[in-house]
Amino acid sequence: MNVPKFKLLDIRPILARGDDPFSRIRTTVDALQPGEGLSVVAPFLPSPLIEKLGNEGFRSRVERQPGSGWITHFWRDE
Repeated sequence: MNVPKFKLLDIRPILARGDDPFSRIRTTVDALQPGEGLSVVAPFLPSPLIEKLGNEGFRSRVERQPGSGWITHFWRDE
């Protein structure tokens, strides 16, 4: 099994501006190459995103960060 190389996307600044980060996430996901994944940093558990990308064939793993925040890793098995 190959371990994907993850691109990091911190959506906390986008949310702090009051913007919806989904278009940025979608653009990043659509640009992933084989062997790449996406790590999303958020101030909350992004359950709707996990469900949406899961329906598109992505696996995910969630890490709770010290203090507050979550990192969710998304990838597809090859």
